[in-house]
Amino acid sequence: MNSPIRRSSLEILIVGTGALGTLFAARLAEAGHRITMLGTWKAGVAALQKNGARVLAADGSIRRANIRATNDVRECVGAKYALLLVKAWQTKRAAEQLANCLANDGIAVTLQNGLGNYEILVNALTAQRAILGNVIIGATLVAPGLTQAGGGGSVFMQEHPRIAPLEAALTSAHFDVHTVADARSLVWGKLIINAALNPLTALLRATNGEILTRSSARELMAQLACEAAEVARAEGITLPYADPVAAAEDAARKTAANRSSMLQDTLRNAPTEIDAINGAIVSIARKHQIETPANLMCWKLIRALTDA
Repeated sequence: MNSPIRRSSLEILIVGTGALGTLFAARLAEAGHRITMLGTWKAGVAALQKNGARVLAADGSIRRANIRATNDVRECVGAKYALLLVKAWQTKRAAEQLANCLANDGIAVTLQNGLGNYEILVNALTAQRAILGNVIIGATLVAPGLTQAGGGGSVFMQEHPRIAPLEAALTSAHFDVHTVADARSLVWGKLIINAALNPLTALLRATNGEILTRSSARELMAQLACEAAEVARAEGITLPYADPVAAAEDAARKTAANRSSMLQDTLRNAPTEIDAINGAIVSIARKHQIETPANLMCWKLIRALTDA
């Protein structure tokens, strides 16, 4: 059963109906908040409208939370708080939707993978209404409207004068929430781990933990991480860890059973976020005349898997 609506409950718009969008919607709704999900995936929207946002637990039980789901941006007009949880290649479309429905004093937080999402959001909404964020949470989409949580549970958001109600709402849903002065550091920190791990899991059809058990894959993961960290340093980014290789290996160890989002995408023959991860690293590296052969190779190989 859902928790009763409290006086402090918020109306929150979640843009995206995939694994993370469904997980956030379910947990926020269970905490008593009024959730609307906006998406373009017909099967996902239909399942959410019929069954609510569902979470598969480790014991096989399924929790269900009542939410609203729609593919019509007109039903979301006046939203004051929005979480952007679509794939990076969908950001432009989602930002345009938010430009048509977010309240003038509303805020939208990007909690996506990769680089460039925040800049697209700012272009659509202005910097006053766009917030850079980052999540350390694993989730697998089991079926439309049904997700299973993986490791982690932390949410980081850039400090903003209107962020407090959303911070409180996420905390009430048992997320480990932090507001930070420099979200770019954390976004790059996660980017390097994703660049080191995700393409290898997709290419090798392996779980995160399996990468650590294959010596050649582990060596390549280290090269990917080191290349990306060099680019971060050239950009003037202070990373949230001292050793990028150790950070990537630690992430793989803590989420050993997880199938990365990129592996899930390639198994479904769906577009991946490779352009916003390894592709972005290669593009920025060229600006600084830095060679990134491992990232370039993984970028092209993942593109080869999914190109028509």
